[in-house]
Amino acid sequence: MDSLRLISKSIKIEGTPFGSSHQRNQIFLKSVAFFLLIGLAYRFLITNSTVSPVPTVRSSPESLPPDPSGLTAITQTSASVDSPANITTIASQNVSTKCDIFIGNWVPDPSGPIYTNVSCRHIQDYQNCLKNGRPDVNYLRWRWQPRDCDLPRFNPEQFLDNMRNKWLAFIGDSISRNHVQSLLCILSQVEEVEDIFHDKEYKSRIWRFPSYNFTLSVIWSPFLVKAETFENGVPFSDIRVHLDKLDQKWTDQYINFDYVVISGGKWFLKTTIFHENSTVTGCHYCQGKNNMTELGYLYSYRKVLRLVLDFVAEPNHKAQVLFRTTTPDHFENGEWDSGGFCNRTMPFTEGSEGEMKSEDVSMRDIELEEFYKTTTTQQEGSNSNIVLLDTTSMSLLRPDGHPGPYRYPNPFAGLKNKELNQVQNDCLHWCLPGPIDSWNDLMVEVMLNRERQRRE
Repeated sequence: MDSLRLISKSIKIEGTPFGSSHQRNQIFLKSVAFFLLIGLAYRFLITNSTVSPVPTVRSSPESLPPDPSGLTAITQTSASVDSPANITTIASQNVSTKCDIFIGNWVPDPSGPIYTNVSCRHIQDYQNCLKNGRPDVNYLRWRWQPRDCDLPRFNPEQFLDNMRNKWLAFIGDSISRNHVQSLLCILSQVEEVEDIFHDKEYKSRIWRFPSYNFTLSVIWSPFLVKAETFENGVPFSDIRVHLDKLDQKWTDQYINFDYVVISGGKWFLKTTIFHENSTVTGCHYCQGKNNMTELGYLYSYRKVLRLVLDFVAEPNHKAQVLFRTTTPDHFENGEWDSGGFCNRTMPFTEGSEGEMKSEDVSMRDIELEEFYKTTTTQQEGSNSNIVLLDTTSMSLLRPDGHPGPYRYPNPFAGLKNKELNQVQNDCLHWCLPGPIDSWNDLMVEVMLNRERQRRE
């Protein structure tokens, strides 16, 4: 600061500042010099100070706050993030390891589905709710949000690219067919499929996406094991189920599959007679016929799932298996054949609404028990090729997503008020478009996460 004082002294003005013009010019020049010297001195002092300049802030994984979306990796990669495929791939790297993607809520999604009942030709008439006259559309504008992270939206282009030269098979009942039709509708927005095969009743089918050489199929096998429902074209009143013989409709093709989505379901609740070792061992809901032992549907369900999981877990089987859990229905005030209906127009919220029926709870318990037995045994020897696709909780929260009475066109046309309750409702299958489309978001995440684990 001494240098500043010297500068100030050298230009100190004595006498009145308003003297002669010569004095005024000198005052002006000295003032300019004073301020210039002040600026130079200030810069000299600051640049030689021991205080560090403000550093350039650079984000690092440690300095970033926790990212609930699982997208942290995107900000730290040099790959182009303009591509939806890149975003989906990078985002999914952290999703399954950060949270349980099967627990969450449905949140509003103004964008709606990526296809419509007009743009997709693969919707079965029974699930084409809008075409059949359903008046509300709010059920189309929700997406599944896991509790602790974001789930990447299904990207059909990336999925088809990943499935190049692969075969994905769905094995099960009409819910599996409902699911594969949802997937077809999404993928057909990129490329239309070729129909390769169908059985007489169009229950088992094969399609191919030619540009990707990707084969997609659904195999009708509601019990997953050998089951006899007809004899000489006449239906049995009681279905004969062979609990020790897998259904060859899918086992004979199994060697061809790269990915499999397999599931049991409601057919086990039907009246059935159990066969084991070519002998009748019991039944479910046989009501004392022929003095058979009532073993119940839980007995047959556990037996079948154990047989199925043991088969797919065999070391020589290459297919990656997604074991899908049971789908709860939403019949209220009755069942499908006793006046039950589903007329809700909004989802339930987690923990506050909606309870599974005791049958669904019991079947789900068996599914989880047998699944974890299998994966625990596999992990003792080698990497498991079976993963859980748990769609039960998310499905329970969507009572609004079923066809209800709109399984047929204009179901109330011409009916009187007292006849309205006679219209049969479907509160098990899903409208297309509808909530089942979000099953594909989970399916892709589970498949990609399993592939990463195998590579590691």
